[in-house]
Amino acid sequence: MRARKLGRTGLRVSEICLGTMTFGSMADEETSCAILDRAADAGVDFLDIAEIYPVPPNPDWAGRSEEIVGRWLQDRRRDEFFVATKVAGPSGGWFRAAVRGGRTALDRHSIEQAVDGSLRRLGTDYIDLYQTHWPDGEFPIEDTLEALDRVIESGKVRYIGCSNQTAYGLTKSLGASEKFGLARYETIQNSFSLLNRRFEDELAAVCRGEDVSCLPYSPLAGGVLTGKYQGGAWPEGARFTSYKQAAERNQVMTKRFINEKTLESTDRLAKIAADSGMSVTTLSVAWTLSRDFVGSTIIGATSPDQLEDSLRGAEVKLDADVLAACEAVTREILYPMG
Repeated sequence: MRARKLGRTGLRVSEICLGTMTFGSMADEETSCAILDRAADAGVDFLDIAEIYPVPPNPDWAGRSEEIVGRWLQDRRRDEFFVATKVAGPSGGWFRAAVRGGRTALDRHSIEQAVDGSLRRLGTDYIDLYQTHWPDGEFPIEDTLEALDRVIESGKVRYIGCSNQTAYGLTKSLGASEKFGLARYETIQNSFSLLNRRFEDELAAVCRGEDVSCLPYSPLAGGVLTGKYQGGAWPEGARFTSYKQAAERNQVMTKRFINEKTLESTDRLAKIAADSGMSVTTLSVAWTLSRDFVGSTIIGATSPDQLEDSLRGAEVKLDADVLAACEAVTREILYPMG
């Protein structure tokens, strides 16, 4: 497992980061620990969690994933793993965070409460990377950064990052850090895959110019790239199957990920992968790692076996012909040029 630098931290982490949002819901504790064991055996030293995990969200489940990872870490050397977690923020994404009685603003009080809660559940005295899960457009960014700076100064957090952020938001935060002498975001964790390349529109340029590392989540586009939804299939227990039957907001997201263009693209990409002697899962993960602004790609699983093809993505260097074929799928189907 190769390592890459993370922002301006001077630290290097494994190219693959293990996401844990299934721990405590779709994967019970025994299975979750088996997944952690397999990832560690493969050389993964980067773990990503959040105070609201696991998903699907449940008011009684928030914090379970941190607790499971915390218990697993007790039998290992803490300094051998780079542990990242997140403070919920206003939850402007696809679900509301069931934490702190609905108080999810990125103010000093909420951040200090959240850090202490995560430290307790993880059973550790520091967090390597602390990320804002969603931006808070109604709260001054410099106040959020000042609060995050304080938890760094206290020794509870080493570095900070953001998630689900825009190019404007990331640029504004970096400017505020420089202006007020505050800690800066070293990473940005956004959805990025062969079926969702919006990150490359503007955010990639910010990352390159400011030396911020992208941590792509959903490199398989929520599982769409595995082919499980081809031919009108809605597998029982699959993420978008449950979303399809849920709230209207989730249905809208489902249609954005599963539609005629994404399914046609998946067919084409599967053929490219097969012709190259790999699974489309391996191709998809390797493709994200081919981008120069990516620090580590986040993969997830509900069983140890599910990790295998994703882990192989770190072993593959895609040649120019394969990258060109993937680019053709994007330009001809997803984002056709006039």
